[in-house]
Amino acid sequence: MILAAGRGERMRPLTDTLPKPLLEVGAKPLIVWHLEKLLACGFKDIVINIAHLGYKIPELLGDGSKYGVNITYSDEQESGALESAGGIKKALSLLGDETFLVVNGDVFCDYGFDSNLDLKDKLAHLILVQNPEHNPNGDFGLDNALVLNESEEKYTFSGIGYYNPKLFESLACGKSGLASLLRVEINNKKISGSLYHSYWHDIGTPQRLEDINKKMKNDS
Repeated sequence: MILAAGRGERMRPLTDTLPKPLLEVGAKPLIVWHLEKLLACGFKDIVINIAHLGYKIPELLGDGSKYGVNITYSDEQESGALESAGGIKKALSLLGDETFLVVNGDVFCDYGFDSNLDLKDKLAHLILVQNPEHNPNGDFGLDNALVLNESEEKYTFSGIGYYNPKLFESLACGKSGLASLLRVEINNKKISGSLYHSYWHDIGTPQRLEDINKKMKNDS
């Protein structure tokens, strides 16, 4: 699942006319980078939730066939964006009974998505990264692949995670953030994680988008 429903307030005025996942890095929409990487990593069936200017995403991507994938849309345009956990809850019937991957539509990275990840007895596995300038204090600790709420050293949640649908079963339908749900199960030692050390960026502001595009131009 690609989370693509957010308003992108910090990206205004760019997101006044485009949903954030359609903003371009290297002359290609962020969400297309995801589709290409997901396909290369063995994912073909993809759910995308849409809300703010959401109709523009299926207008561009269609059913995904031109990218070699099958896209199903979870439409939040009428209700308004349901936030991460709420969006996943609404889409559960489209995601099936097995472990599924969720990635934020506004991150840009070279992480290799794992189509065979085994959660074992855990409810989720989070990909953490070193703290960027805009999140210096991090979000979660990590100890022997177990995610911690409190730790001397914390890392940033990358917006990439693998989930057992059971994590969301008892969640009420409607708007709901992911962090509070995760923190409850972290206390129950049911959330594993790993630290990713390579290329990852949260495209959260126009300046960060400009910086990424400059870097790509300089590297090419």
